[in-house]
Amino acid sequence: MPGIAGIAESGRSTLVEGMLNKIKHRGGAGRKVIEVEDETLGIVWTKSQESSIGNQISDQSVRDYVDEGHFAEACVKNGRLMLTRDPLGIAPLYYGKTEDGVLCFASEVKALLEVTHDIHELPPGCRYDGSRMERYFCLQKQPPSDETPEHIAKELYLRLAASVEKRIRGDVAGSWLSGGLDSSALAALARPHVETLHTFAAGFPDAPDIERAREVADFIGSNHHEVIVNFDELLAVLPTVIYHLESFDALLVRSSITNYLVGKAASKYVSSVFTGEGADELFAGYDYLKSLDISMLPDELIDIENRLHNTALQRVDRSASAHGLIAHVGFLDSEVVDYALRIPAKFKLYNGMEKWILRRAIDEKLPKEIVNRKKAKFWEGAGVSELLAQYANEHITDDEFKDERTLLNGEVINTKEELMYYRIFRRHFGDLTDISWMGRTKGAPKQ
Repeated sequence: MPGIAGIAESGRSTLVEGMLNKIKHRGGAGRKVIEVEDETLGIVWTKSQESSIGNQISDQSVRDYVDEGHFAEACVKNGRLMLTRDPLGIAPLYYGKTEDGVLCFASEVKALLEVTHDIHELPPGCRYDGSRMERYFCLQKQPPSDETPEHIAKELYLRLAASVEKRIRGDVAGSWLSGGLDSSALAALARPHVETLHTFAAGFPDAPDIERAREVADFIGSNHHEVIVNFDELLAVLPTVIYHLESFDALLVRSSITNYLVGKAASKYVSSVFTGEGADELFAGYDYLKSLDISMLPDELIDIENRLHNTALQRVDRSASAHGLIAHVGFLDSEVVDYALRIPAKFKLYNGMEKWILRRAIDEKLPKEIVNRKKAKFWEGAGVSELLAQYANEHITDDEFKDERTLLNGEVINTKEELMYYRIFRRHFGDLTDISWMGRTKGAPKQ
């Protein structure tokens, strides 16, 4: 995905070039720095986007633009720099001010650190001009549909199919494939529209995801690629993953390792991939939701959907962008989201089955054992499971954990595993006193 950076000050091309160097992985095909009135704006872009570079840059703006629901923009309007982020926060955007109070921005934190430590995440669905934050979009609970589950499943299928089809460019496509319902559904929907569908999975040799992804790939007829790793290889890639991820949240780091590896593999074959994020939040895919009263489910789903931007969506963005890939989040198409919000909660959790209505929508496109497969966490399905936690527990003493777990800003590290990740994070980014821009996984375990 493209990367953007800039500052509300003229004559700062050298500074912006330095910021772009920190995010050059987001677009190795080209870069440009422009001066607009009193602003200096920069962008890097991928090879696949050269033909549509007019969507990314004008004489007044730079944009990380994938589609109408996936973008971040910096635009000069009425002599002021205006930053805008897409409704759900699929594209990242951060901002801050220099010691002189000058507004600056970038797609990733590492680029902003070239200019300031005053860093904030621009919230999804917001615009900001340096003094005023305006929210132009907000997820809201919708009145539930009174249609039959059969009708709802059919309509949901049509919207998902349309979401996938409009994101396909050419006769070759790619999809990350864990063998679970969400990624399998998107891969199955993409397959009829291309001559070649490349699918990608990563994990330990005997990991459940590896075997189940093979089953799906065989069923849909994709060209399947596997990244088989051992624990030493996971440890070796960990510093690079954390550098790109810009987080030490334990559950986020765990799940990013295999995403990073499949992103690297995919970049050899395709310029973009489909990824299944968003389905669990829209259709009630998490086990803990089963303990809630059904009347509370719509509000809870809105809450976890609003947390996606700096957790799961950040993982997807960084894992893909690290290799110059575009990640299409098919479940978060505006038409799909709007319809999903109107599906009654009782059809999302039905007789103890999570994502029941999604399973019904896709049940003719996949093997029954995949349609009915229970959700597995990324790190469990890939075989990572508790190995990283066990390694951290063996290499960090109780005294070290006690001494180091409280950070400069008062935030507390949850586990030894998270401390292991924080140590790497600190080596990359230093002792940051304010990390309020960093998302935290809801319900993360504590030690």
